[in-house]
Amino acid sequence: MIRPAQEQDVNAILTIYNEAILHTTAVYHYKANTLEQQKQWFDEKMSAGFPVIVFEGEQDGQVYGFATYGSFRPHAAYQYTVEHSVYVHSDYRKKGIGSKLLVELIQMAKDSGFVTLIAGIDAVNTNSIAVHERLGFTHAGTITKAGFKFEKWLDLAFYQLDLPDFHNLSKD
Repeated sequence: MIRPAQEQDVNAILTIYNEAILHTTAVYHYKANTLEQQKQWFDEKMSAGFPVIVFEGEQDGQVYGFATYGSFRPHAAYQYTVEHSVYVHSDYRKKGIGSKLLVELIQMAKDSGFVTLIAGIDAVNTNSIAVHERLGFTHAGTITKAGFKFEKWLDLAFYQLDLPDFHNLSKD
């Protein structure tokens, strides 16, 4: 079941995110977040009006994954472009949860009037790249040696999905 995240989900989100930080190249951070940092992140998403959604197990009520999007860049001209993140608990990957969360985020971005959805994916994460391509994302470029983690250089591949074209856009 996909639903909006609530404050009581922050602990589960923290667990999922920290596992990605400490054991994968999905996040180019070195140190795990604290609960206080994750609460601040959640509060900032809520106050900015950006969604945070979770995939909750219907039987056990556990949060298996979460997804969100936010500003691609802080400048006004980027206001129609958002960058998303999808994370799934390591025990539940490759079960379609990430795809379901991403499909929901795409619809939310369309409904909110965004024009472009961006994904920054570690270039060796072929599973995530395949999911994005299946959902219509196209490769927009790769920055080589964008990060350094686990004693190796990391390349960051950008994928984009063009959402329905809205004409006569003019938000000042």
